[in-house]
Amino acid sequence: MEPGEGLARVMPGLGRLLGYQRDWLRPDLLAGLTVGAYLIPQCMAYAEVAGLPAITGLWAILPPLLLYALLGSSPQLAVGPESTTAVMTAAVIGPMAAGDPASYAGFGSLLALLVGLVGLAGAAARLGFVADLLSKPILVGYLGGVALIMIASQLGRICGLTLAAGSVPGQLRELSGRLADVHGPTLGLALGVLAFLLLVQRLFPRAPGPLLAVLLAMAVVAAMHLEQRGVAVIGALPAGLPHPVMPPAVTPGQLRHLLTAAVGIALVGYSDNVLTARAFAARGDDRIDANQELLALGAVNLGNGLMQGFPVSSSGSRTAIGDSLGSRSQLYSLVAFLVVLAVLLALRPLLALFPKAALGAIVIYAALRLVDIPEFLRLRQFRPSEFRLAVVTLLGVLFTDLLTGVALAMGLSVLDLFARLVRPHDAVMGLVGEPGEWHDLEDWPEARTLPGLVLFRFDAPLCFANADHFRQRVLATVAAEPQPVRWFVLNAEAIVEIDSTAADALDQLLGELASREIRFGLVHLKADLRALLQRSGLVERIGAPMIFTSLSGAVAAFEARPAPAGS
Repeated sequence: MEPGEGLARVMPGLGRLLGYQRDWLRPDLLAGLTVGAYLIPQCMAYAEVAGLPAITGLWAILPPLLLYALLGSSPQLAVGPESTTAVMTAAVIGPMAAGDPASYAGFGSLLALLVGLVGLAGAAARLGFVADLLSKPILVGYLGGVALIMIASQLGRICGLTLAAGSVPGQLRELSGRLADVHGPTLGLALGVLAFLLLVQRLFPRAPGPLLAVLLAMAVVAAMHLEQRGVAVIGALPAGLPHPVMPPAVTPGQLRHLLTAAVGIALVGYSDNVLTARAFAARGDDRIDANQELLALGAVNLGNGLMQGFPVSSSGSRTAIGDSLGSRSQLYSLVAFLVVLAVLLALRPLLALFPKAALGAIVIYAALRLVDIPEFLRLRQFRPSEFRLAVVTLLGVLFTDLLTGVALAMGLSVLDLFARLVRPHDAVMGLVGEPGEWHDLEDWPEARTLPGLVLFRFDAPLCFANADHFRQRVLATVAAEPQPVRWFVLNAEAIVEIDSTAADALDQLLGELASREIRFGLVHLKADLRALLQRSGLVERIGAPMIFTSLSGAVAAFEARPAPAGS
């Protein structure tokens, strides 16, 4: 392996940057500038949600932007402060801090440090396989649910209201009861920005719509003095850069409490990271390394824990904005990193007139791009069970929370997979054409069979879950044959393994077939399966002459068999 290949494997983001292509530069620069301008007020708001000073949100975005650009496997994913981990942080450290700002900040940094250590430990244990349970229907439903949550979370902001409800149904009910309190100029500005974004997307799809919307919204506020008419703006930003700090001393009980919470936050953050990264990767040719994402999540939180931050994860809205502008690599995150640095050091007054309602409109615009109605319709046509899984995922995310919704969807996905394993497809095979190939009789009604011979294919590994079903299907197939069956040959090309329960069931089946004077044979037997059958004694019982390497060989042996006595 070349040294560069080893470095790219450990730091895939850096490897992509080292192979950077010139035509990526313009969309990456536009995405970085737009996401940078967008994340500044958003991250400040998430810091306040977490119970920390607004400036902490800007500090907490710096390590993730830099570290994920080097370690992450997704060229689109935006990481940093987001709503779910912010709310969980407030719930965990609020009671512990008891109103003390210094303790609050210290506990927030320590919690981020522990989340980082949990992520690194999970990556070292190769626990990224959990992400393999997240199928395409889950991705589609998850993004749809997240999009609706994003839209609902901005309803109060674009209406000039502060909504106390935390759930989507609660926010809708509260808003419907307060329609008389909606602030007209705020709503008008937000709807204008949203209409502008949708119009630019339709007429000029490659234009930097969100960045233009930010500039346009600030110009409108300045020209019409909307801040004097009650339209909320960001206002003055505090100055300062973070510096490394040591975690505070805690009691063993506090450490246990924080560590337990860190495991939950790491699980939520990892699920969010992988789901969002895979959903956007599915639109192109990118591949997401689940263990690398766990490593990157650990690294960014570890960095935040050492730099006065708080736990972070990925941001669906910022990822969607970057993707909508055609971002091709994590260079856009580095550009956003420089934007934040510039704001912290010199350019804070430029965003003072940025209206919060315009931020809400940009979030809604990004969320609308996440709802993939055509994909829901395609899943419904392709396989109704996968459509139902996507809908259940959406509803689970919408009416519970992200972690519960994902856990519910993963459970249903496993049950769907288990159901297909317990009741797999099987087929009686017949000869089609001349010289002919062997196919499923249900798919090829014109296929020919040989009287007395059943060629049977079972399309799953044999295990405890389907052993009795396999036995019953074999006996039912034999009973359904119009001519007496003399040979029953199992096509084992899809049977890669067998467990002890299935071996016992197969042994019982051999006895039942023998009692009916039916010989049992095997074809396309893989080496690993043959070794298992050898150890169980089934190879000896079946007999070497009844184990074939091809279907044509099995048919030739059947045709050349001695005629039964009295025939």
